[in-house]
Amino acid sequence: MKAIVTGAAGFIGFHVSKRLAIEGFDVVAIDNLNDYYPVALKKTRLSALDAQPNIRFVRANIANPGDLAAAIAGDTDADVIVHLAAQAGVRYSVENPAAYVDANVHGQVTVFEQARKMPKRPPVVYASSSSVYGANTKVPFSESDPVDHPVSVYAATKRSAELLAHSYRHVHKVASTGLRFFTVYGPYGRPDMAPWLFTDAILKGEPIKVYNHGRMERDFTFIGDIVNGVFGAVNRILASPEETAPVYNLGNNKPIALMRFIEVIEKACGREAIKQLAPMPPADVERTYADIDLAARDLGFSPATSLEEGIPLFVEWFRGYNGR
Repeated sequence: MKAIVTGAAGFIGFHVSKRLAIEGFDVVAIDNLNDYYPVALKKTRLSALDAQPNIRFVRANIANPGDLAAAIAGDTDADVIVHLAAQAGVRYSVENPAAYVDANVHGQVTVFEQARKMPKRPPVVYASSSSVYGANTKVPFSESDPVDHPVSVYAATKRSAELLAHSYRHVHKVASTGLRFFTVYGPYGRPDMAPWLFTDAILKGEPIKVYNHGRMERDFTFIGDIVNGVFGAVNRILASPEETAPVYNLGNNKPIALMRFIEVIEKACGREAIKQLAPMPPADVERTYADIDLAARDLGFSPATSLEEGIPLFVEWFRGYNGR
């Protein structure tokens, strides 16, 4: 089997590419190595993929149709596309909305256009986000809940991507499923996310910003569990494309209070955080909480890594990577 993975130098894309290769897939790994955060981390991830002989990396911008077509010119017989490339970050979408529309909306169209032109018309497993639920107050968040009121440009582009996927299923018969990820963390994680920011500041003895005065909850989900869910979705759509749901939640199903999250990082670091209480940023939400019954039924998804297990693994990797 052959898989095309976009965003392969990203946090989730790196781990998914590695898992697919280990499971025997030939992987065409694509990334444009943009500088939203330091490219050195992305290159470190790619170096870690070098041990897998069945991964071929190509640098390309998936939002550019010519770039994408050239990147897979010799691999148009792919069986599945795992589309994880995106402009990430809720708060940055307030500052630079155009980057999100280009990568997350235009990029979605480009990938689906490519899929429909390929001989096997491969199904697409793509990254969505828990952000599509906006400020919904009903918890846990279910795939059947209304998602028509995003509170950030990032969330709006991810919802747009879901609607585009629906259109391509209907008009062009390109099978697809979106995965709504809930606050993914773990080794090789992103520098713009709380686990990295808090760990970095605590180890330096610098203050951390505690938004909404700590009155927030997140469904933190360990990367290993997420990868299991993505792999389950790939297997499901290859075996039963017509029976695969349009979207699945992939979360830990156990929201953690922000102050508890900080306590776990403090313990892993062996130091107490200097906390600066701050108001809620305009694009954030107070709580995320995944209903994962559908993913458990269809994908065999069963997150097994607690925060108390996962955070020390991240902190250990962080110390090694940053020489701390």
